[in-house]
Amino acid sequence: MEYLPNILFAIILIGAITFFAKNVKRLSRNIKLGKDVDVSDNKPQRWRNMAKIALGQTKMVVRPIAGIMHIIVYVGFIIINIEVLEIIIDGLLGTHRIFAPLGSIYNFLIASFEILAFLVIVAVVVFWLRRNVVRIQRFFKPEMKGWPKKDADLILYIELVLMFLFLTMNGADYQLQQLGAEHYTQAGAFPVSQYLAPIFDGMSIPSLVLVERSAWWLHIVGILFFLNYLYYSKHLHILLAFPNTYFGKLRPKGQFDNLEAVTKEVKLMMDPTADPFAAPVEGAEPPAKFGASDVMDLNWVQLLNAYTCTECGRCTSECPANQTGKKLSPRKIMMDTRDRLEEVGKNMDANNGEFKMDGKELLGDYISHEELWACTSCNACVEACPVSIDPLSIIMDMRRYLVMEQSAAPSDLNNMMGNIENNGAPWPFNQMDRLNWAKES
Repeated sequence: MEYLPNILFAIILIGAITFFAKNVKRLSRNIKLGKDVDVSDNKPQRWRNMAKIALGQTKMVVRPIAGIMHIIVYVGFIIINIEVLEIIIDGLLGTHRIFAPLGSIYNFLIASFEILAFLVIVAVVVFWLRRNVVRIQRFFKPEMKGWPKKDADLILYIELVLMFLFLTMNGADYQLQQLGAEHYTQAGAFPVSQYLAPIFDGMSIPSLVLVERSAWWLHIVGILFFLNYLYYSKHLHILLAFPNTYFGKLRPKGQFDNLEAVTKEVKLMMDPTADPFAAPVEGAEPPAKFGASDVMDLNWVQLLNAYTCTECGRCTSECPANQTGKKLSPRKIMMDTRDRLEEVGKNMDANNGEFKMDGKELLGDYISHEELWACTSCNACVEACPVSIDPLSIIMDMRRYLVMEQSAAPSDLNNMMGNIENNGAPWPFNQMDRLNWAKES
């Protein structure tokens, strides 16, 4: 019976890690459904971007209040997880505060953890008030109804509970140390939880041990639960922000890529030695689809973008189309892409890893033509994103599909392209009449 808690802890830990690994495998499988794209260029710049944007949070502080609060939560999340290492070792070996022999270093670490935990609580309360009392507009767009709003609030509640459990655990531990309880040797500094001492006044040592152990178990099980909840939450960006910023676009934001098939045809047209009447090469692969109508037509970096979306809404709040009442929301584009990708993944899970046509597509069933054509391609959403997501690339690929595969461009655009084809200019005048305006003086 002495080792029963250790065995139980090991079972919970292994189960949580196994389930997390299974979700990571599913996530990787879904992202790899996208087309291959070469992002192996300029590695030093990519590393710098990851360090500056994902680790340094440089784009978060553009909006100071949210940025500073987010940095507090982010640093708290990273630093306090050092303490989780000690908890895991203690849980497996049956020890208590195994790093206590570090002495003054250990005292400094525990004190830092407590101050950060308190700051995280303050930041979480501020975030909750911004969402539910101040009701900042970007958190109440149509795409944020239902699960996205519940998810955002649930994350805040989980973080709040985890920090309170951490401080309660330390507070009870501190009181037990003062009472000289067995196995609770003097270790650590408790600048925050020591003020919880009045709550524990008059409690017996067995009662304090029960409080400390309960908080310990709930804290570590809560962290393991949170780890596995990430896959189902917008907080997956905690893990994906690093690869996403590394693989982010390095070209100037206004530079679009050219379709290889179109480039090849243009080069062929410009080649004076090419035979325009030559028959297609036997056995040649049919031309690839122009643009994208579903998630499998996008590249894997775009699918990684979709999973990395934090749903913060900075892109949508900066979007001029959205600000003027148009239907477009760059955040919704990313959320729809992720939702469709999840639907495709579940389809494959239900069919032994093979996708069975379900009569749905990203274009039409999730994202409407109206949303796509409302985009001004100004790149404001790309500039605003704190983790280097590029909604515009998905919009442009879907526009390409509409224009080049379905000839479904708006009438004004079709007229312009017809004029360019027939007259060599966007205007409906032939070349002979193009300068007539100059004579009308």
